[in-house]
Amino acid sequence: MLIAAPSATTDGTLLGGRVSYRQFRDGYRSGIEPVLLAATVPDRTGLRVLEAGCGAGAGLLCLSARAGGLHGTGIEQDPATAALARHNLDANGRADWPVLVGALANASVQLAARAYDHAIANPPWHDSGSSASPSPRRDLARRAPAGTLSSWSLCLARLLRPGGALTLALPAARHLEAAGAMAASGFGAIRLLPLWPVAGRPARIVLVRGVLGARGADAVLPGLVLHHPGGGFTEPAERILRNAASLPFD
Repeated sequence: MLIAAPSATTDGTLLGGRVSYRQFRDGYRSGIEPVLLAATVPDRTGLRVLEAGCGAGAGLLCLSARAGGLHGTGIEQDPATAALARHNLDANGRADWPVLVGALANASVQLAARAYDHAIANPPWHDSGSSASPSPRRDLARRAPAGTLSSWSLCLARLLRPGGALTLALPAARHLEAAGAMAASGFGAIRLLPLWPVAGRPARIVLVRGVLGARGADAVLPGLVLHHPGGGFTEPAERILRNAASLPFD
C-alpha cells in the first residue's frame, strides 16, 4: 500500500512516547479526542474493539499501547488517511489489526454482525451546509450530511454484541442528538461525560456512551477538567494523555 511521502507528513508520538505516530502535515490533525476515547475502553484481554472514522489511527494506537490483549479494527473513508493508519499500525507492531477503506455504511458490510464488544468514534459533526474547509481531507473529517449520527449509531449497533458499548466524542451542543440517535438504535443506560476546558467553564466537547440493549437510567457523570486556569493539563488529564491511565464510565 502506498504511503504519503515523508515531506507531506510529520512524525510524532502519543501517550508520552509510548506510540510513534505519523500524520499529514496539512489538513485534518488529530486532537486529544481519540486518546480519550481509547482510554474509555476497559483493559480486558480478548475484547474486540472497532473504531469508525479512525483517521491515521491515533485511537487504535492508544488502545494497543494501553491494553495489549485487545483486538482492534479501523474503518476510514479517505484512502490516503487509511493508508497512513495502516503504516502507523505496522510501525507499532499491529500488522494484525485491519483497517477497512470506505464509508461506514459500506465498510461495515465486510464485518461480522454482533462481533464487537466496543465501538468508538469521533464522527464528522459539522452540518453539510456549513462553510467548507479548503482542505478536502479536513472537510471529509469535519462535515457530514444531516442524519449522520443516526446512521452511524445504527450501523455500529448492528456490529456490536448485546451489551456492547458505543462511545462518541462530540461537541457539547450535539449531545442530545447523539443520545437520541443511540436510543433509537437500541442503546440504553446512556452516559454523558463532559470534558471541561478549565474548572467553572462550560464543556465544549463531551463523550457520550450507550450500551446496546441496556435498560438502566441515563446519567451525567462528573467529567474531566482538562486544563489549569493558567495553562497546562491537570494531573488527571496528564495521567490519561501521557501515562495511559483509563477514563472509566462507571
